[in-house]
Amino acid sequence: MKTIGLLGGVSWHSTLEYYRLINEIAYIKLGGNNSAKMLIYSFNFHEIRALHEESEEKLCKRLIFEAQNLERAGADCLIIGANTLHIFYQDIQANLEIPVIHIAQATAKAIKAMQMTKVGLLATKITMERKFYADILNDFGISTIVPLENDRKIISDIIYNLLVKGIILKESKEEYLQIINKLINENNIKGLVLGCTEVPLLIKPHDVPIATFNTTEIHAAEAVCFALGIDI
Repeated sequence: MKTIGLLGGVSWHSTLEYYRLINEIAYIKLGGNNSAKMLIYSFNFHEIRALHEESEEKLCKRLIFEAQNLERAGADCLIIGANTLHIFYQDIQANLEIPVIHIAQATAKAIKAMQMTKVGLLATKITMERKFYADILNDFGISTIVPLENDRKIISDIIYNLLVKGIILKESKEEYLQIINKLINENNIKGLVLGCTEVPLLIKPHDVPIATFNTTEIHAAEAVCFALGIDI
């Protein structure tokens, strides 16, 4: 079994999910008393947000620095525990010898396995509005539909003001479901990417009338399969 390196703490609530899922999946695959071999660097999310607002270049350098520390500590692969921070994927990968498992690539494979070619995307404004995520799905023949501008703001505000703090409100779910239903009805999508690692804390598969793709779970499974040298 290889060792998984996780850049976490963005937020710690989703990092907790990563740790749980990775170990549960390792146990399912191996049985017995098995769990995953992991190294985790957990950021102070307050510092990450402040760095991002100050300078993306500074944030990127910090991510690379901690990723290199995980590599030196013995990680055989790296996962970044946040969809949005994959805007720095290429820079991080270029400064490591070990592979960085991309969350959008793993998600695209899961969507393709369901034979879907169009999905909705719920995520932070950065992930929904920049092309780094949709471009990867497009490489797999998948088009990405995002909510309208005001709805994107609502989604992102709930993520940053509530979900990253572990605050799960009925009102937040109701707002999300209104946006999701609008997205489904207006675009005839059959799948929905929960493209922020905090969103699955709020929206569950039974909440939505179409297939959902939990990117945290998909990413965790991809990492475990790499560590074990097996296919998903």
